[in-house]
Amino acid sequence: MTERAQAAVAGVIAATVWGLQEPLDQRLFRCDYSDIALLGKTVTRGPGWRAAGFAIHAVNGAIFGLAFHELRRRARVDHRKLAVAAAVGEHLTLYPLCYFIDRHHPARGEPGIPALFTNARAFAQATWRHALFGWVLGRLA
Repeated sequence: MTERAQAAVAGVIAATVWGLQEPLDQRLFRCDYSDIALLGKTVTRGPGWRAAGFAIHAVNGAIFGLAFHELRRRARVDHRKLAVAAAVGEHLTLYPLCYFIDRHHPARGEPGIPALFTNARAFAQATWRHALFGWVLGRLA
């Protein structure tokens, strides 16, 4: 397997680990936020939203894995630390977009999609998820 393919597969695995552990961190952080619900309920609110959410999240993980592969080739930093920093950096950069999710997501307010922009628990939860994703990616890529 090429390094590029390995990075994409590592991203898929990291995104899947993220999704599978969501019920645990929802209890730990006492916050109903679910990225799988956020993504899946964007495309369907029927019974297939969970499968759709996992599929979209896996594709996002593969894309991030490929971006990480390119970043790793250019950076002179330990790739495991770089993976965590890149994932958390992406989170910190994009979290302000939750302002628009809170106003325009078709399923806002439904289970798994609480208000996010001013939700400290959701922010902490997303930070944990991105750190976990980066850790798994860094170990596997």
